[in-house]
Amino acid sequence: MAYGSGGFRGDRRDQPKEYFKTKCSDCGNECEVPFKPTQGRPVYCRDCFKKHQPEGRSGGGDRRRF
Repeated sequence: MAYGSGGFRGDRRDQPKEYFKTKCSDCGNECEVPFKPTQGRPVYCRDCFKKHQPEGRSGGGDRRRF
């Protein structure tokens, strides 16, 4: 099986990421998100998103693999 250049991942990197303006569901500040918001689902700004993340999903720290 031969893998050609380009492909899905290559094409996606070449396109600029589209951002959508919306209001944070928590603080009400205007923010931009890299996805189209869906009605009925909350959207958080960067600061409020950090507050709503479950414990242990901080994205860093001491990660151990077994």
